[in-house]
Amino acid sequence: MEIELKLLLAPEDVPLLRAHPLLAQAPQLLSMHDIYVDTPDLQLCRHQAGLRVRQVDGRWVQTLKAGGQVSGGLHSRHEWEGELASSTPDLEALDAAIGRKQPVRALLRQPEIRDALQEVFTTRMERTVWQLQTPQGDHIECVLDQGVIASGEREVPVSEIELELKQGQAASLFDVALVLLREVPLQLGHMSKAERGYRLAAPQPLKASKAQPLLLDAAMTVEQVFQVIAANCLEQVGGNQDGVIQGTDVESLHQMRVGLRRLRSALGMFKALLVLPEILQDELDWLTGALGEARDWDVLAGHTLAQLDGAAEAGAGSGPGPGPGPGPDPGALAQLTQAAQGLAQEKHALAAQAVASTRYTALMLGLQRWLHGSDWRSSRTPRQLQRLDAGVQGFARRTLRADQHSLMKRGKRLLHATPQQRHRVRIAAKKTRYATEFFASLFRTGKVRPYVGRLSVLQDELGAMNDVRVADRLLQELPNGQADLQVHAAFIRGYLAARAQGGDGQRRMDKAWRRLAKTPLPV
Repeated sequence: MEIELKLLLAPEDVPLLRAHPLLAQAPQLLSMHDIYVDTPDLQLCRHQAGLRVRQVDGRWVQTLKAGGQVSGGLHSRHEWEGELASSTPDLEALDAAIGRKQPVRALLRQPEIRDALQEVFTTRMERTVWQLQTPQGDHIECVLDQGVIASGEREVPVSEIELELKQGQAASLFDVALVLLREVPLQLGHMSKAERGYRLAAPQPLKASKAQPLLLDAAMTVEQVFQVIAANCLEQVGGNQDGVIQGTDVESLHQMRVGLRRLRSALGMFKALLVLPEILQDELDWLTGALGEARDWDVLAGHTLAQLDGAAEAGAGSGPGPGPGPGPDPGALAQLTQAAQGLAQEKHALAAQAVASTRYTALMLGLQRWLHGSDWRSSRTPRQLQRLDAGVQGFARRTLRADQHSLMKRGKRLLHATPQQRHRVRIAAKKTRYATEFFASLFRTGKVRPYVGRLSVLQDELGAMNDVRVADRLLQELPNGQADLQVHAAFIRGYLAARAQGGDGQRRMDKAWRRLAKTPLPV
């Protein structure tokens, strides 16, 4: 298993890296030419595998990588390597090297794969290699690659660092990265050269990264489960980094924010046993706030105001019975929506700056260092360590029961609750849902699904009501210099408040609550 941390740096910052005291020893210099092969329909890529042939110092080496994961810039993949006589891959040698249980072995045995391999893209790199030894005795290879990835007439530049663990603990990779970051501006790299090459060969837009399903084992300890859950949350956060930095992708920002909320929920769930250092908690709060403002304006412009389009056309008060009165003027609504979209774009630009900053990089590296190094253990009591080392099943049951009890208590008079009380119920429902999803694989799917489904419905209904509260606040923040905009905003605030007092939302919320209350806890 190859374990490496990938970091990106601007070409103009390379001299800062070369001058870093950590890299004082003489490096090895290599010129490399890589040829990546696949079928015309990219079957290897579709199965999360990559096969390359590399020419370095007159030698040919083939490398197959498959499976694994990326979390916080840390890449873990299975790797098989061997010498070649020429630039033609030797699939028989690979077949002999790959373990029998590896799915990629069966894939490469298929005649339609073996007979269709062709060049897809190439890379040419000038590589500088330093061998590092940490004070703890860990061996890390620090690699600087500069060059290009090319496919046909298209090419993209490469300027990146790879810290590969040769011997020791993965936490040491983050120690080295944090030391480098003090002198050199760096970003976490979440795509391998192979992934970048495939995107060049078959262009596709960046997709927002949603939370991946968690597979827990009942034999795992409480501490092991926390590490798996936290890593899963950080994987979701990091997977949306590039989309947020682009500055316009609403869904990437939303999913990064969801990943942060899930992480904060997990930290709260285990807080009796381990605590995030205050400096990391403060930085986590900073990032959450930077994303939250953009998300609030996205919801106002793309959802709350968009829902009023029908009322603006027909007039919500045109039918019989009580209602909020005539709908908003279409022109006024369009003017407000345009202003909200402009502010959303400004907030997205600020969020992009935050995620592209070294402050963000330091936060992600710090979180991963804390997680991989189990840094909490040194400050725990013997009783806390005993509970961390215990099996997870009992902890999961107690957590879900406590969360449900808290939710049921807060929602007892939900139909007559104040907006603040409803908000607390929404937070409790979200906390209960995240906990249930975290532990879902430990319990029967047939019981988990309906419970999570009904929690989600309640959360959506309460969220819609909360959106009105947020809209009221944001509409008061529109520029003061535009009098007509202020008048339109005041009307929309009143209109939304009147709609919120109507019966439909209350009835849906009450129905969702009653259905959830009748659904058994899946433990």
